[in-house]
Formats: sequence, structure tokens, C-alpha cells
Amino acid sequence: MDLSTTETQDMLRDTLSRFLADTYSFDARQKMLASPEGRDPGIWKALSSELGLTCAPFAEELGGMGGGHIENMIMMEELGKVIAIEPWLQTVVAGGGALTAAGGQMAEALIPQIISGDCLIAFAYAEPQGRYNLADIGTSVKSDGGGHVLNGHKAVVYGAPWATHFLVTARTGGSRREREGVELFVVEANSAGISRRDYPTVDGFRASEVYFENVKLPGQAVLAGGIDLIEQVADQCTMAICAEATGMARSMLAQTVEYTQQRKQFGQPIGKFQALQHRMADMLVEAEQIASMSLMGTLRLGADAQARKTAVSAAKSKVSRSLKFVGQNAVQTHGGIGITMELAIGHYFKRSTMIENQFGGADYHLERYEALTLAA
Repeated sequence: MDLSTTETQDMLRDTLSRFLADTYSFDARQKMLASPEGRDPGIWKALSSELGLTCAPFAEELGGMGGGHIENMIMMEELGKVIAIEPWLQTVVAGGGALTAAGGQMAEALIPQIISGDCLIAFAYAEPQGRYNLADIGTSVKSDGGGHVLNGHKAVVYGAPWATHFLVTARTGGSRREREGVELFVVEANSAGISRRDYPTVDGFRASEVYFENVKLPGQAVLAGGIDLIEQVADQCTMAICAEATGMARSMLAQTVEYTQQRKQFGQPIGKFQALQHRMADMLVEAEQIASMSLMGTLRLGADAQARKTAVSAAKSKVSRSLKFVGQNAVQTHGGIGITMELAIGHYFKRSTMIENQFGGADYHLERYEALTLAA
């Protein structure tokens, strides 16, 4: 199997890498986080309308480059290297992935807006009682003539303060936790009846508690596919954050190696101490395993549902534990300064902690992997 990337994919990586090197220093990121909006909207505009990177994973007939999951993996890896707070995961991976899979009028209308940078999407799937069960939903939708009425509460909706649209999971029928009757809806963020409670997350993003009270939706707001589509989108998001973890792990390793070359103890750089060399060698092994598992899982996103889920769970369970290992050892090698706000490594560790449990932690995915393999 040829696992090498194409010339176009290499160009995309190089373009984004150079742009982020020029604009996304640690100090620049800190200023973005301290701003009222929590980000610099000009960065997203540059990524979309100026550099044209948001078109990479979309079909040519919709204005894209004809790419797919590998292009998203490449972009997320580069964004992970600088712990970027841009809504690529929410807008391009979740929103774009759902619209591409469902097709129809809504996809034709919104995907060109995602490519141009005018549409930002927040994936509102989590509820306080739901944990990792995508079918454990209290948010409900009822038919109203030719449209729908939405009511409910979604928790920790990443990117909601910036979103123009929400991608909302809701129940149209069936009982709680039942797979039947769960659907996916596209909701305009400025619709009457929507309220938010915004807050910063520990890893530097902005999220919201989003409340829907008798929100009226048009008939075309529902995306065809039901719970199967929702699980597909969640798996795509899972592999995207695994790719982000690849970039983060490599950056944490590089920063740790650089620190051990500069920090001196007993008259020599601490990087010459064999115990620390062994630690960094272990970090390298874990970082490369994250990269390998991320690629393996991404390549299986186009497989049948059971094969896809099995590969994604295998990847996420390993990535969660390996990223934790790399992050903890990076902080320990830096010592007390590693957890201060002034040093980048502590911020990488915070994002690592969130990724460890986002879209399911190691234990959850090991259990899912076991259930899927025993059922095969």
C-alpha cells in the first residue's frame, strides 16, 4: 500500500504550515484568547478566501478541490502544531462532512459558504445526561405544518459564540436512548428562540450552553441519514482530533528536546543525562504511534460502518493514552515552569487533556472496539 501523500496534499500542508508560522506564534495566540471574541476573525478569512484552504476536502462541483478525509487530516495536524483555535473541526469536518454525506438543497447552499468563509458551524450534539451515547437525547423536534419546532438544551457546544449555523441532533420519535427517531438538523444561529451562555474552555476555545425554545425550522433543515449519519460525522471528528494530536505530540516533543539542550545542570545541558534521553525516546515512539494510528483510522473512514467504527475506536483509544503520556512527560521534563501560563507547553497539555476525552475517552473506545470485534 502506498501511504505517501500527493503533490497537491504536500502543497496544502506547506501552505498552511508557512501561514501559521508567520501568524500563529504563541504570543499571537495569547492575544487572540484575551480578546473579547476569543479569536482573530481575520485568520479564518485568510484561510478560506485568501489561501483557499477550506475548499480542499470538498467536491469540485461545489467549488472544492475534490479532496476528502486525508486533506482534513493534514490540515488538522498542522493546526495542532500551533494549538490553533480556528473552527476547522466544527465547520469543515463536522458541518462539511454532514452536508456532503446528506447532499440535497442544504448542502448546495451551505458548502460554498463554508468554502468562502462566510458560514461557521457548531456541532451541537452533547447533552448533560448523554455522556458518549449519541442516541441519549432529550432535545426534541415536532412537525409543524411543512416545517419543524425545536426544543431542548445542548451542552459544551464548541465554537457556538462564533457560529452562523448549528448542526443539532434531536429526537423526532422513539424513547430515550433509542436509535430510531434521532435526526440531524441545520439551524441558523440567529433564529428566534435560541439563547446561549458563552464561556471559555480550559484549552483556550470558546463554547456555549445552547437553549432552543420553540425554534421554528423549515422542512429542508433536516439532513437525511438519521443516527447513522450522526455516528459517521462523530467518527470523522474523532479522527480529525487524532490528527490534531499528531501535530501537538510532535510539537511537544520538539519543544522538550529544545529545552533540554538549553537548560543546564551540573555544568552541562540536561539533555545529556541518559534518563532524560530515554524519556524523550519514549515520547518519540508514542508520537509516531499517534501519527500511525491517526492515518490508519482516517484511511478507514470510507469503509462500511462496522469497519469504520472498529478502526476509529482502535485509533482513539491509543491516541488518548499516548497523547497523555507525551504531554505529562513534556511537562515533567520542563519542571515547574511547564505548568505556567507563560510557557507554551502548559497550554499544549491543557488541549491534550481535552482531546483525551473528546468524542470518547480511551476506556469508552476500548469497550466499543471489543463489542464491535466480538460482533463480527
